[in-house]
Amino acid sequence: MKLSEIKKNLRNLETIAFELPDGSLVPSHFHVTEVGKVSKHFIDCGGTVRKEEVINFQLWNENDYDHRLHPEKLTHIIELSEKTLGLDDLEIEVEYQGETIGKYGLDFNGTNFLLTTTLTDCLAKDKCGITPKPKVKMSELQNQTSCCDPTSGCC
Repeated sequence: MKLSEIKKNLRNLETIAFELPDGSLVPSHFHVTEVGKVSKHFIDCGGTVRKEEVINFQLWNENDYDHRLHPEKLTHIIELSEKTLGLDDLEIEVEYQGETIGKYGLDFNGTNFLLTTTLTDCLAKDKCGITPKPKVKMSELQNQTSCCDPTSGCC
């Protein structure tokens, strides 16, 4: 989800809820303690220099049950961050404390903001000798004779 999308979604909400990948909710008394731009300048295992930038939200909750972040307040925090940090309309990543700090993508289901799982990947598979597994349609497999077919002669 990009920064413009979260702002658009916040306009239609009365409350904010973040849902973890397991379906549980971040406690309603969470705070957005940071909004920032994270720049990553790196070299992949194939020798290609790369740059990535994302907007980072850090969610935090403590024993402060008297405060709840409302959509208007988060919108204000985002707008202040855009103005102060010169943020572009980039993808958002969310950090949230579990057993360790988790890094999530962000989506929206019409009610809750969804913290989506992220995965590592090799960005230079062609240079590492990693060949992608061919994608096979199940419908194509049904047309092939299985080696376990009673008429295949393998048994």
